[in-house]
Amino acid sequence: MSSIHELATLTSKGQITLPKSIRQALGVDTGGKVAFELRGGEVVVTRAEFEHEDPAIGAFLGLLEADIRAGRHLQSLPDDLVRAMLANAGHAVNLDEEIDGEVAL
Repeated sequence: MSSIHELATLTSKGQITLPKSIRQALGVDTGGKVAFELRGGEVVVTRAEFEHEDPAIGAFLGLLEADIRAGRHLQSLPDDLVRAMLANAGHAVNLDEEIDGEVAL
């Protein structure tokens, strides 16, 4: 493997953008996961495969995603929710993003 040297700038929120050459070398794209490991004074970045902590929930979410992508089992849901789910299938989700509007539990 050839050596790649790139620089990235840390934002005020502690975020960086992985340079394109690094993303390509790791084989990650939008929504891809990377893992960070601190070894001595160095940080090693590797591609990570995301698995839900609970295998049953992970399997359920996988089946649900496949159904959403295929458009199956969505007849009983409101049309606007179905459209939003289909429009967002395959899009990265930022769980730290602020929620607009009110939330009722």
